[in-house]
Amino acid sequence: MTRSTHTAHSVPADATARDRRTASTVSGPPTAISAALQRFAWFVLVYNVLVVLWGAVVRATGSGAGCGDHWPLCNGVVLPQSPQFHTIVEFTHRLMSGGSLLLVAVLLIWTWRSTVRGQLARWASGAAMVLTLNEALLGALLVLLRLVAHNQSSARGVYLSFHFANTLLLLGALTLSAEFLTRPRSRATTSLRHGKMIFPTLGIVATLLVGVTGSLAALGDTLFPATSLAGAFHQDFSSTASLLLRLRWIHPASAIVAAAFICWLLVQSFRNTAAPRTRALDIAVVSTLTVQILLGTLDVLLLAPTWIQIVHLLGADVFWICLVLLTADYCLVEKRHDPEKTTDNNSSLAVSA
Repeated sequence: MTRSTHTAHSVPADATARDRRTASTVSGPPTAISAALQRFAWFVLVYNVLVVLWGAVVRATGSGAGCGDHWPLCNGVVLPQSPQFHTIVEFTHRLMSGGSLLLVAVLLIWTWRSTVRGQLARWASGAAMVLTLNEALLGALLVLLRLVAHNQSSARGVYLSFHFANTLLLLGALTLSAEFLTRPRSRATTSLRHGKMIFPTLGIVATLLVGVTGSLAALGDTLFPATSLAGAFHQDFSSTASLLLRLRWIHPASAIVAAAFICWLLVQSFRNTAAPRTRALDIAVVSTLTVQILLGTLDVLLLAPTWIQIVHLLGADVFWICLVLLTADYCLVEKRHDPEKTTDNNSSLAVSA
């Protein structure tokens, strides 16, 4: 009798200990993530925005061939000797890109050492590392295939589309890395908002399309500058114009479609929660979207000077970051804990023992 009682009590105790170990492995320890890591993650995001902006300077100034068709060397050497303007611009971008690779690698290692299995920050930082390597590969191909400077081929447009789409995905992954380190989430306690994922997903995809078509429109403005607003519109509909110019109308058209999905997301987000942070994200998305519309209009009216292209791109990056944060805030919800189900599971373990 004594032996039976001991066995009946020891089995649930072992099961409980095993459940505790599993829970701690999946959900993570109660200790908070260091503020230094959180700040570093946001710094890496800001730094990569600067890299993107400088890349636009390279394109707008026609400096993509500043290091020739050599990569990773610059004109066949590690450090260029007596560099000219285009070489300085291109080489600076390469140095900044190399710094980005190192920073993202540090972020990945630091995140994995500071978190436990199942935390979403690990997945986001891992995705950022993969996208950073892909960014380097696409940039190298543009140089090695000579799809830079004044190259007007369709192949350049195709590679540039993939390049900028990857850039936005990278910024999105870095945004989520910083977000999940600042406000930790675990797969064990987080789920997607079921039944309401279609429109947010379409909104993100549509915004990606806007970004890609915007990069192609900017390339067309650089390669085929117009001397008047009437001349610019004539280029868009001329049968003899470059394909880059004839497809330029897709950018504002896709922006209208994306804005419709984003407005739906804003309405749903506003209705579903009154949390101050969510309301702040709603305001940030509306504000940056409005600024982007104004900058886009100004870009057309001023015939796309370099400075307005850079400011427009900065606005696009900030808008994208705010949209990613709002989408994550809306789509990711905490799983509901059911005490009765937990009690029933514990009772069944005791009975089976």
